Amino acid sequence: MTSEIERIKVLIIGSGPAGYTAAIYASRAGLNPILYTGGQPGGQLTITTDVENYPGYPEGIQGPEMMEDFRKQAERFGTKVRYGVVTSVDFDTIPHKVIVDNQSEIHADTVIISTGASAKWLGLESETRLNGRGVSACAVCDGFFFRGQDVAIVGAGDTACEEASYLANICNKVYMIVRKSEMRASLIMQRRVLNNPKIEVLWNTETDEILGEEEVTGVRIFNNLTKETKELKVSGFFVAIGHHPNTDIFRNIIDMDENGYIKTIPGSTWTNKEGVFACGDAQDHIYRQAVTAAGTGCMAALDAERYLAAKESA
Repeated sequence: MTSEIERIKVLIIGSGPAGYTAAIYASRAGLNPILYTGGQPGGQLTITTDVENYPGYPEGIQGPEMMEDFRKQAERFGTKVRYGVVTSVDFDTIPHKVIVDNQSEIHADTVIISTGASAKWLGLESETRLNGRGVSACAVCDGFFFRGQDVAIVGAGDTACEEASYLANICNKVYMIVRKSEMRASLIMQRRVLNNPKIEVLWNTETDEILGEEEVTGVRIFNNLTKETKELKVSGFFVAIGHHPNTDIFRNIIDMDENGYIKTIPGSTWTNKEGVFACGDAQDHIYRQAVTAAGTGCMAALDAERYLAAKESA
């Protein structure tokens, strides 16, 4: 570890819409924030192709390009964007102690956590190869591109049911692939799916392979009971088996729910640690959209600014 310790007012951990928006607001407030991008600079949008539901882009935009715009805007106002991964934190002292890449030590008056979340995947080679070319982990984000077409979705929880219902409103047919003979979703969500004539639930079924070379053309499935294999013609394949918040480094340090999402005081981004704020998908397991992440990034910066102002005037 280097001996020199850097002292700053605002440290932002993680990039993406939440982190970069927090950086824009904090830098415009004269707080001279430093942002560490984390292991995936730009977050989940860097593996997304067309983004058509973010305000201000009437023709749509590629995910990586939009994140580059966010970064440039943050840097324009003075944010220092650094490539690195935070490897340990100590939030019991003020200023907070943060170690980057097991090497650099930073003391920060406030910390904004925007580490995001990662979608859980099936682990198929074809899933990775066709990601963004018919394979998606967000029906609300990408379902529009498959309107009037046949699609498949994997999952059995509330999110899968909600996304299947959403897809049924715009697609011709939705195949819902459920690994067991029952769902774990709430009864009301199950009824919504089972009563929808455009959704066909395939019980005891698993995905063997996603078909297609340049884009999704179908999916090969097999039945766990009958051992039968068959192919479905679909142009979209959605994975809805959950997300994992990128918050492991804060476990047993900050209050989280049972799934690892950071708890914040309702109506704010305050965590249970003084001067530590959380925004974006690291604390939002409900909406998980770029625009809502950006909104909470704004909130986190404002919360940090007000916290610092109150400390200075005390």
